[in-house]
Amino acid sequence: MSKTPEGGRYRIEDLAHASGATVRTIRAYQDRGLLPTPERRGRANVYGDAHLVRLRQIADLLDRGYTLASIKELLEAWDAGRGLGGVLGLVAEVHGPWTDERAARITRAELDERFGGSPDDAALAEAVELGVLERVPGRADEFLVPSPQELAVAAELYAAGVPLTAISAHLRELRGQVEHIAARFLEFTTEHVFARYLGHRPPTDADAAEAASLVRRLRPLARQTVDAELARAMRLFATRHLQRHLMAGERESAGAETRSVRLPAETIDAVQGLVGEENVAAFLAAAAERELGARTLDALAATHRQNAQLDQMG
Repeated sequence: MSKTPEGGRYRIEDLAHASGATVRTIRAYQDRGLLPTPERRGRANVYGDAHLVRLRQIADLLDRGYTLASIKELLEAWDAGRGLGGVLGLVAEVHGPWTDERAARITRAELDERFGGSPDDAALAEAVELGVLERVPGRADEFLVPSPQELAVAAELYAAGVPLTAISAHLRELRGQVEHIAARFLEFTTEHVFARYLGHRPPTDADAAEAASLVRRLRPLARQTVDAELARAMRLFATRHLQRHLMAGERESAGAETRSVRLPAETIDAVQGLVGEENVAAFLAAAAERELGARTLDALAATHRQNAQLDQMG
């Protein structure tokens, strides 16, 4: 790093070299008010260590996902005497791991063995695009696996006969739905929990620390809620799916024709309250069969009585 003869004084080119930013970026930050005004010496602008520190702060906040507009507000708060420690702690908490799962590595040979034994470059490229695998710089035959569980599920589905293209398509669809759930959970918690910390101005250190504590407490709730609701939905739909196929098989074996029948909503609600939502179809079918059987018996009995009366009259 080169400096002007005075220690801690930088020409703009020296500042760019020391900070890693370009001269054009430094000038853009200066125009937006993100950097203090440099000292004017003759015909040249002279920057100091404070400018270097500020550039490093901006780079760190950009890496954490902040926009330049948000960074300007944070830096103004810093200049006004309010620390950034609490805010950065909150950011670090949000950026922390949302799962206990640890990433692993796998070689290309191991991948090929788990998925059919033959190289499939198209499937590999799809997995990298989806983020199921990440390339390791300098290692063409080795990959990072962010979620070994997700890769294991794909391997099990493939072993069960599901094509890799179908697995990828299913993951894309599932990811979109899960991202929607995550967005709704964040909207919900922001509205009812974090709104008081997320005003137009940066939160104080105390507010940010309290919000970070709440993130730690709420983090497992999203996964626990999704796990519980997924288990409930799978139980419900798996039961319906099985009953539908079993009943279809029975009707097919009996040569019966199927038709849909409209029933009043209150009737469905009453049956659901009696036997549970997953048993409504089976209950209605059984009740209909029972009623038909009863009416058949009544008709047979009535016919028998009429025949007996005719015999007596004859």
